[in-house]
Amino acid sequence: MKPQFIKTEGGEELVVLPRNTYDELVARAGIDEDAGTARIVDRSNAALASGNEIVLPAEVAEAIARGENPIKVIREWRGLTQAQLARRNRLTQGYISQLEAGSSGGSPRALKAIANILRVPVDLLMAD
Repeated sequence: MKPQFIKTEGGEELVVLPRNTYDELVARAGIDEDAGTARIVDRSNAALASGNEIVLPAEVAEAIARGENPIKVIREWRGLTQAQLARRNRLTQGYISQLEAGSSGGSPRALKAIANILRVPVDLLMAD
């Protein structure tokens, strides 16, 4: 049996086809969807493995989403004090404190250096 094409009075086009043909199409769509999902997972895993993406613990991501300063939240998650982060970047502890308090936006160079030490993308540290 071939598909039948029907046009309703409202202009909508309908297709009537045998159940086995329908089942086959649905099965193929599922396979295509599964393959697409697998490709997305593979790309994500590759990005994580290469260091191009990171996975933050839920509590860190939630704190940042609540508006807490990302430098402070990530620094604490990484187990660093302000002084340690400052020393590693040849900055002052006071400058790190200003960044975390939001009283200074930070230079692009400083933010990039901090991001490298914290092992996160620099855009994660920038205010919206």
